Amino acid sequence: MSVIALGADHAGFVLKQIIAEYLVGEGHEIVDCGTFDESRVDYPDYGAAVGMSVADQAAERGFVVCGSGIGIVMAAGKVPGIRAATVHDVTTARASREHNDANVIGIGARMVGEQTALEIVDAYLGASFQGGRHQQRVEKLNAI
Repeated sequence: MSVIALGADHAGFVLKQIIAEYLVGEGHEIVDCGTFDESRVDYPDYGAAVGMSVADQAAERGFVVCGSGIGIVMAAGKVPGIRAATVHDVTTARASREHNDANVIGIGARMVGEQTALEIVDAYLGASFQGGRHQQRVEKLNAI
């Protein structure tokens, strides 16, 4: 299968662990960028770590989790080469990959339940970049 980087702050820790267990069960290898418990931490550290893992090709894709899924995605997206998207459902997960070639997605642990999060994981990993009319736009994103 593939190598997936995971990272979360304290608010996303439990959901990150659930996603990690699910991915391992599906045959994926995990790069766990932390955090490793529910002690208060700063989400930029973990978003950046996942972004760097993907940018450095230690992982093919990444998942980041915080309370809203927003701040940690902002951090990951600061890493050159990362196209990160916050998603809240299967439709946005699929579109982030098909239209935007997102290589990191963020999930809000306070926004979605466990089952929806796992459906998001499946939708994202099952989708492929469509290229075509989207290619020029992704190239423009990469040039910024």
